[in-house]
Amino acid sequence: MKEEMILVVRRETIEKLGMWHGLNFEVERYLPVLLAKENNFFMPRSAAETDPTHKQIIPYVLLVCGGKVLHYVRGKKSGEQRLVSKGSIGIGGHMNDEDNHLFAFDGEAAYLEGVQREISEELKISTPYRNRVVALLNDDSNEVGRVHMGVVHIFELEEPNVEKNEAMITNLAFLSAEELHERRDLLETWSQICLDGLAQLLAVK
Repeated sequence: MKEEMILVVRRETIEKLGMWHGLNFEVERYLPVLLAKENNFFMPRSAAETDPTHKQIIPYVLLVCGGKVLHYVRGKKSGEQRLVSKGSIGIGGHMNDEDNHLFAFDGEAAYLEGVQREISEELKISTPYRNRVVALLNDDSNEVGRVHMGVVHIFELEEPNVEKNEAMITNLAFLSAEELHERRDLLETWSQICLDGLAQLLAVK
C-alpha cells in the first residue's frame, strides 16, 4: 500500500518570519509564504510525524452557527491515535498529494480546494456558509504540536445542519462558549487554545 504523502514546510522557513506559541493573527504575513510553491513539499507521513524540523500544514476549521461552536469527540478510528477520546472544536486534517497533481502546492487556491475536500470527507454540511482564515496556530509544548502547524478557519453557517461523514467523529453538537469552557480540560490542546481565544477569532472579519 502506497504511503500517504503530506504537505510540510521547513521549520526554519517559519522561524525566519518569527516563531510563536498559541494563536497568531498575522495571516497575511505568514500564510502566503507557507503556501508558496518554493517553500513547501510533500513528505511521507511516517517520517513527518517524528521530524520536528518540518511542520505539517493542517487546516483547523471551527464551524460556528448562532454564536455556538461545533464540538465532537475523536473516536477510536481517528487517524491521529494520540488524540483519541479527546474533545475537539476543530475539523481538519493533512493536505496530501491527492490535493494537487503536481508534487507541490500551487498557492492558496490549491490549499482551499484541499480544505474543502478534507471537510467533505469528515462532515456533511447541508447549509450555506462563509469560509474565512482567521489565524495560525502553533504549539511546540507536546509531541503532536511540534510537528504540526494549524491554519484556523471559521465556517460561519446559516443553519446548524451538520452531520458526521466519518466514523471517528462522535457526539457531534453545537455548544455555547460557556458549555465549551465547562469541558475545557477534556479538549485537545489546539481546541483549548482556540477556545481561550474564541472571542478574538470570531471577531476577525
